[in-house]
Amino acid sequence: MLEQQKHPNEDKINSVESSGQRKDKENVMNTLEKARVFHEKYLLRSNSNDLESAVNYYIQAIKQNPSIPETYYRLASLLFENGQISLDSAIEQCKMAINIDPENSNAHIYTGYFLKLANDFDEAEKEFKNAIDINPINAARPRLILASMLYEKINHVRPSFVDFIRMVYYACSGCLTVLWDIASLKMLYKNVSDDALVFMYKTYGGFLEKIKNSSMAVAAYDAAAESTGRDEFFYNKIGDICIKEHAPEIAVDAYKKVLDANPYDRDALIKYATVIQTFFPERQDDAIDAYTRLLEIEPDNDKVYYELGHLYLQKNESLPAVNAFSMALEKDDENPFYHNSMAFALVQLEQYDDAIEHYQKAININPDPYWTSIVCQALGSVYFEIKENPEAAVVLYQTAAVLNPENDECHIAIGDTYFAVDDYDNAIKAYCDAIKVNPENAKSYCKCGMALWEKDYTEEAIVAYHKAINLNPEYSIAYNNLGVIYLDDIGNIQEAIDLFNKALEGNKSYTLAYFNLGRAYTILGENTKAAKNFQRALDLNVITNDLDEQDILNRLYRLFEV
Repeated sequence: MLEQQKHPNEDKINSVESSGQRKDKENVMNTLEKARVFHEKYLLRSNSNDLESAVNYYIQAIKQNPSIPETYYRLASLLFENGQISLDSAIEQCKMAINIDPENSNAHIYTGYFLKLANDFDEAEKEFKNAIDINPINAARPRLILASMLYEKINHVRPSFVDFIRMVYYACSGCLTVLWDIASLKMLYKNVSDDALVFMYKTYGGFLEKIKNSSMAVAAYDAAAESTGRDEFFYNKIGDICIKEHAPEIAVDAYKKVLDANPYDRDALIKYATVIQTFFPERQDDAIDAYTRLLEIEPDNDKVYYELGHLYLQKNESLPAVNAFSMALEKDDENPFYHNSMAFALVQLEQYDDAIEHYQKAININPDPYWTSIVCQALGSVYFEIKENPEAAVVLYQTAAVLNPENDECHIAIGDTYFAVDDYDNAIKAYCDAIKVNPENAKSYCKCGMALWEKDYTEEAIVAYHKAINLNPEYSIAYNNLGVIYLDDIGNIQEAIDLFNKALEGNKSYTLAYFNLGRAYTILGENTKAAKNFQRALDLNVITNDLDEQDILNRLYRLFEV
């Protein structure tokens, strides 16, 4: 027999291959162990970060070695719980694990569990029995799950005395075998020890809260989150404490950590969005993101759509606001607040007829006279300013006044409407009604002074303006208007100049006051001062557009005509 010649490096090659295989096996086992650790952590504290890490490591382990059954059924359980695969897919994954290793009891347990969820009780029972047959001594879990399934079957499918006896048998034998089922005891120990630690921190933190030591309570809960991994519970507690202690920055960070642990924690999403809306209005996008996630949990929650609509309005995004309010109204068409907000958003989009319709619905529902009075004023403004229908506007303002007799703004709005159509008598009456309702409102006296001046009631107008100034010594409009009377009617130029300067003290960008001051200095022949004020008025008028630009230029040119 011929002897085959041995390659001189054959032993070395075999050694290298063996070393490489060992290294690959070690890598797979390390990956699998990491997956198990994060899986256990997730089962104990339901942290979404643990869930994500466990899933990633199981997937990595499958890529490294597709023949490990454990990776399939454990990954199936996590993906199903996270809503990433269907029940049928989970069952298929578990059956794949059985095909790889028919003697793996856990593969049969997981398959039976998912079959039970699918209400396929007969097949589920077969799988649990297979798990028991493979390892009858350490079969506490399949026995107890089988007992639970038989109980469910008795109550919902077809009651049977035999099933009842079998349920009692598996329940008792499961309780007995759990005493030496290492896997069950290990998980029980971890649950008990973890719960004990959580209870200790909860008790200690609760005691600190009761004695009003909020700072130490926050520190205790922060340490508890770090030690136990129960971020959702303890950071929620920190956030709640910080809201009570007026520390919104810390509160919003705490709720953010809750959401990092569980992005769909309903209470944390609501608290997070509410804190941002209340204390950080510039962070609308964060609040919008929170409410959008909340809608994934509660797609029929009309209040969330309502809040989203207002956030979009704050961002001056009227179309998304209209869409959000429309969704809110689909859920609750009888909510007057939704109709009012929809109307306001439609006004921004210049869809005035639709806005009027929603305002009218809000008014007809009339949940509260005070609130409805405000809506009547808003609708009155649309009729007056957009539809150019002063009669309808006055009716709405009058309705607002009836609904809320203490609202002087309704009477001021009536006066403004009459003033705009040169009906000064009714304007004066409306402004006087506003003064009767609220004698301390300087604006009512100022507007009444304007109407009195238009009727040539100069002395009465002066009295009204002085009353407005007494009530509000920084009322620039009242100073300016009173200055015009002294300049044009009485001819007291110096008094007029003093009044215009006082107007400018309260408002450095008051275009009309600079213009009137220029007119006053022109009369005095102080052309340089007049030109300076006309030029200032000209510069500001580019922004305010209060005056005819050509009129200002003509006055400037005339100052220096030869």
